[in-house]
Amino acid sequence: MIGNTVKKMLLENESDFLIVADNVATLSEDNTLEHALLVLTNIGYSRIPVLNKQGQLMGQISLDQVVSQMFDIESLNPEKLDSMTVGEVMDRQACSIQMPFNIEKILNQLVDFNFVPVVDKQDVFLGIVTRKEILKSVNYLAHELESQYELVELFEQD
Repeated sequence: MIGNTVKKMLLENESDFLIVADNVATLSEDNTLEHALLVLTNIGYSRIPVLNKQGQLMGQISLDQVVSQMFDIESLNPEKLDSMTVGEVMDRQACSIQMPFNIEKILNQLVDFNFVPVVDKQDVFLGIVTRKEILKSVNYLAHELESQYELVELFEQD
């Protein structure tokens, strides 16, 4: 459990955490894998959110998931990407969060992923919280904690 003081400091810039949906590259579950490959390689991200026609988060897809579909047992077959959709190969188990932010859940998810999708109660995609934004708060905490609080050692160190 994160202590109240640390949580308070980590959340001081909470308003900067969310990168709104309009500024996030996404794919539709109906897009072809060829389109997904183009989007992923052009934006330089390894993973992006996948939405349905109503704007709800359906999952995420990674560059690795797309590229792996091009391989047959003995050859490379990029033509397969034209006939397959993002919805067929995406990760439907991707975790998401809602606002107000649960900083502990965000930190746990960012251990394994570069971002965490943010949705409303109807799973409509609102944006993402990135590892970079959270690390800015961790950096702030590391530099400012002792200037704002008097810390006392509970146990003597040898």
